[in-house]
Amino acid sequence: MGWTFMPVSREELIQRLIAPKDGEELHAETIDHDVQDRMLWSVERLTARQKTSFLAAGQSGNFIVCYLLDTHRDNWGYKALEESMHPFEYSCPLPFLDLAPEQCPAWRRGVRKFHELYSA
Repeated sequence: MGWTFMPVSREELIQRLIAPKDGEELHAETIDHDVQDRMLWSVERLTARQKTSFLAAGQSGNFIVCYLLDTHRDNWGYKALEESMHPFEYSCPLPFLDLAPEQCPAWRRGVRKFHELYSA
């Protein structure tokens, strides 16, 4: 996935990203989030309105998402990276790991190592 930019402030973009979203296939709500400079970490609960490739109709699941944040020509934008994509960012808050089932063991090891090294 590429970047999506829009004519909003950084704060407005963050609010849009963490706001509940209703789509034809899915309902999404953010159950926790953390903003770090140019990164937004979130744990999102997706509920399928109909069968998807990863959820049965009516089923819910929690997922960790890293939104990279940046500006381009006075517009703020984001690039969404889900845990299953093994984002090469490891500053995800440790408590988030308990809020969603593991999608990428190697990424979670990187998150734990990051916190071991930088939380001392």
